[in-house]
Amino acid sequence: MEKLEKDVLALISADSRLSPKSIASMLGADEAAVKNTIRWLEEDGIIVKYTAILNTDSVEEDTVEALIEVKVTPQRGHGFDMIANEIAAHDEVKNLYLMSGAYDLAVIVQGRSLRSVSRFVSEKISTYDTVLSTATHFILKKYKVEGAKMKRDGDGRLSVQA
Repeated sequence: MEKLEKDVLALISADSRLSPKSIASMLGADEAAVKNTIRWLEEDGIIVKYTAILNTDSVEEDTVEALIEVKVTPQRGHGFDMIANEIAAHDEVKNLYLMSGAYDLAVIVQGRSLRSVSRFVSEKISTYDTVLSTATHFILKKYKVEGAKMKRDGDGRLSVQA
């Protein structure tokens, strides 16, 4: 990967709202070259998506997120890829990673309630033949996401009142 490509990726990773003109100015590069680099990075699948990181504590949003650890039996000729692709196909799945350690897959899911996430795990993930076990961890509060600190309201304590 060339220096311009690495520099453009670093800037876009830090702030995806930057325009090609701004990036070119920051790098002392030609704007057309930056535009072409960005287009190539998108077409080659290096830049997959532009997104915003939301502080869901500040938004009235009734969703629950959980990290599901999944232990599976790898399949001959496919390893973990086949089951990972099947799990990734569900809309509830936001992120999916192959991991080292006691569990093979880390799955971040989002649902409307604790019950809907629990149901997803018991009725979808655990029903695959290659799934040996799961462990569900509900995300209670986010402090830092993708390198961005979440601003905290009040003293930052989690309310225990219903």
